[in-house]
Amino acid sequence: MMDKVAHTQTSIHPMALVEPGAQLGVGVRVGPFCHVEAGASIGDRVELISRVTVHAGVTIGEDTKVSPTAVLGGPPQNTKHKGEPTTLTIGRNCTIREGVTMNRGTDTSRGETTVGNNGNFLAFAHIAHDCIVGDNVTMANVATLGGHVEIGDSVIIGGLAAIHQLTRVGHHAFIGGCAAVVGDVIPYGIVAGNHANLRGLNVIGMKRSGVSREEVHALRAAYRTLFDPSRPVSENLPEVERMFGDRPIVRDVLDFIQSRGKRPFTVPPLRGNADSDDKDD
Repeated sequence: MMDKVAHTQTSIHPMALVEPGAQLGVGVRVGPFCHVEAGASIGDRVELISRVTVHAGVTIGEDTKVSPTAVLGGPPQNTKHKGEPTTLTIGRNCTIREGVTMNRGTDTSRGETTVGNNGNFLAFAHIAHDCIVGDNVTMANVATLGGHVEIGDSVIIGGLAAIHQLTRVGHHAFIGGCAAVVGDVIPYGIVAGNHANLRGLNVIGMKRSGVSREEVHALRAAYRTLFDPSRPVSENLPEVERMFGDRPIVRDVLDFIQSRGKRPFTVPPLRGNADSDDKDD
């Protein structure tokens, strides 16, 4: 009974600084040497272990746990920022490990950085200004997002990988360790290398998310047609549309590419290789 009561009480270590005007939910734990600025909002049962900085304009969802030396809501590393208030919103049930940095949005642009639910952000990962990060995203150690990057749901980004500014990564994609990603990554794609190239489809990820065998085979066939090296992707798109456009999973990928406009730039496969490296049926 005592444990349950303690869990519902907010606890602020005497060596922490929580400024007047900061909002703390029920059962929040603020450890030693943390600094929570006025204007920050901390959800129920959030734990700031120690030496965590939470700037004004930050909202942290319930049940998130933040490890030492993380800095959340620092000003954007963007020379166009004029110093006006902007925001960082972090979803519920996230794990934010040591040294992670997440910047607020830019006042001359989107003005907010958004991180979804159930994220797992390992040591020294960085999310720059104005990014949009989906649910169930994992960023391994020192993985880095440039400004205005969009990351779909259930993406895994390997350690030391870097995603170039203004780039999109489709849902359920897998980014290999140390990859340098300078173009959009299609949903379910696997990329690796510097600069990164497509290495096939994340079949394991598709199966884990409940995609049927039939849909997996359909996307594989569409992938081979889309990245047929004998023609540019822009010329292959109509053929994929004609052959596979009625398949929801293929439609998903087509919509992702076409939403960029007339000149989409997606990460291509290795030269001469339009097939998937993942042969798991």
